[in-house]
Amino acid sequence: DIQDFYFPGGKVPLVEPEAAAANAARVLAAFRAEDKPVVHIRHDFEPGGSIHASVAPIEGERVFTKTEVSCFNGTQVLAHLKEVGVERLVIVGMQTHMCLEAATRAAHDLGFECVVIGDACATRNLKYGDRTVPAADVHASTLATLDGTYAKVVDTETLLGGK
Repeated sequence: DIQDFYFPGGKVPLVEPEAAAANAARVLAAFRAEDKPVVHIRHDFEPGGSIHASVAPIEGERVFTKTEVSCFNGTQVLAHLKEVGVERLVIVGMQTHMCLEAATRAAHDLGFECVVIGDACATRNLKYGDRTVPAADVHASTLATLDGTYAKVVDTETLLGGK
């Protein structure tokens, strides 16, 4: 769920999406090199609903379009993962506190082992009442909530073993 509208000039620009997308692209390249299954999610939202060029699907990779926050809600993602025998998910994406968190929690509840790549995700500042919560705090809080309960949270270097 790394789409054009999350980048500068988009409808929902995030804080530093470029760095997160670059790390997601590294994870994606490693999975492709090892011929592991790759699934892309896009939210049916315009303008800017295309998957960002840095992580664009290639031929043979499945793309699921969703209309809800969780990629499991109203899609065939679960059926596909079961069909290809996936038991462990490595999850990257945007926004950390929304789509990524929803997907991780749902996947865990559905019995998947989940690994979230914390530096391959990005989010934005949030407002609650008269308070602005900085994106870095939203991101850290969300990852802290997921880590150890719903997922193992690691960085790109750890996942790739220094590659």
